[in-house]
Amino acid sequence: MQVPLPAELDEALRRSGPRLGPFGRHLTYFDQVGSTNDIAARLAARGAEEGTVVVAESQTAGRGRRGREWCSPAGAGLYVSAVLRPGGADARDARQMASLITLMSGVAIAGGVRAATGLPVELKWPNDVVIGRPWRKVAGILAEASTSAGGLDYAILGFGINVRPAQYPAALAGRATSLEAEVGRPVDAWQVLVEALVELAARYGELRDGGTATLLARWRALAPGSRGGSVEWQSSDGAHRGIAEGVDDEGALLVRVGSRVERIVAGEVNWLG
Repeated sequence: MQVPLPAELDEALRRSGPRLGPFGRHLTYFDQVGSTNDIAARLAARGAEEGTVVVAESQTAGRGRRGREWCSPAGAGLYVSAVLRPGGADARDARQMASLITLMSGVAIAGGVRAATGLPVELKWPNDVVIGRPWRKVAGILAEASTSAGGLDYAILGFGINVRPAQYPAALAGRATSLEAEVGRPVDAWQVLVEALVELAARYGELRDGGTATLLARWRALAPGSRGGSVEWQSSDGAHRGIAEGVDDEGALLVRVGSRVERIVAGEVNWLG
């Protein structure tokens, strides 16, 4: 059910003003939804403006990549989706833009977390915000695109940030953490949200203005583990293993396997360290 914005969130948004760009104009808040991405997609299909943001206190059907469940308990995290309308001249442009939106989002969320908490979070390809060694996940990103013959109609950018400790599923034991667990003190969730939206406005603006090189440089700086780490993945012809060599200019992960370099655009990659 949609409910009024919490007073503290409303005040934080007002303080940030123009820094929020399009992401400060239309923000709706729900106490509980199935998925913020689904709500945002319905709004986008009905013509919602770029920058429309959906925030929920909890999700009953939150999801990550490849349909995985995203644990979304009330009071523990930020569950957010935004409508983007970057356009795209053809199907190839649309696919490339969708990939770059995922990388851009990682840079923005990591930047927002760093600004709000000081934590030295990093990025793990393609869509995780992590901290420490071994990596512990504090945030995840899911970008979903709607395309037509004309290209990319809109994209829904969803992200979840673990703010407070929670009871994570057994499969995530030791691999998920929260901002408060890492920083050792209470964290203002609304300030994290606002800083993430401020960074999103800045980074998305750069991307729309053609700043792909700047975006990739920022992503690479926040993802030192994307070079030199051992990874494995599955393809139609079986399991493979190699050494990551960073991302190319379209956001694909490059992996050296013997004398050749594989280009991974999508799929499941297991980082071995």
